[in-house]
Amino acid sequence: MRIWTAIRMTIVLTVLTGIVYPLAIAAAAHALFPWQAEGSLVTSGGTVVGSALIGQNFSAPRYFSGRPSAAGDKGYDAANSGGSNLGPTNKSLITAVAARVHEVRESNPGTVSVPVDLVTASGSGLDPEISIAAADLQIPRVAKARGLDEDTVRKLVRANTERRSLGLFGEPGVNVLMLNLALDRLRSGDRPAGS
Repeated sequence: MRIWTAIRMTIVLTVLTGIVYPLAIAAAAHALFPWQAEGSLVTSGGTVVGSALIGQNFSAPRYFSGRPSAAGDKGYDAANSGGSNLGPTNKSLITAVAARVHEVRESNPGTVSVPVDLVTASGSGLDPEISIAAADLQIPRVAKARGLDEDTVRKLVRANTERRSLGLFGEPGVNVLMLNLALDRLRSGDRPAGS
C-alpha cells in the first residue's frame, strides 16, 4: 500500500515541479518582462544583431572592443559559456594576458596602463560590458578611425554608461554592443544626445 502512495506522490510532484511550475514561471516572465524573457535581443534596421546580455567580438578599429572570451573555440559562444579555468600562475594564462596587453597597446598608441578587463576573460566568457576606464582608453582610436572628434565619442560613451543596479550593486560599465550601435547611428556631423 505504501508503495502506491509513494508512486502517486512522485507522479504528482513530477507534474507540479517539472511541468506546471516551469510553465507558470515562463508565462509570468513573458507577461512581466517580455524583452528579457526573449533573450534581450537587440535589433538594428529590423535585423537581430545580438543580445544586450552577451558579448561579441568587435575587432575593427572603428569599434570599441569588449572583454576577451574563453567561451568556445573562437570565444563568445553562448552555448559554451565558461571561463578558461586557468589559475593566476598558469603559464598559458600569463602568456595570453601578456599578448593581449601588447595588442591593446599596439592598437591604442600612447597607452600606459591597461585596464584588466581588456586583457582577461570573465567567468562566463560572455560579459557584454567593459569598465569606463576600458572604454576611455579606446576613445582616441575609435574617434580617429571614424573621423570624429574625441569629445563627441567621449559624450557617446557617457550616454551609454550603465550605472550601478539600484544605485548599489555592481560597478558602472559600458555595454559594448549598444555603444557600437550608437556609433553606427552617429554621422560625423551629428552630436550625441545630451551634448
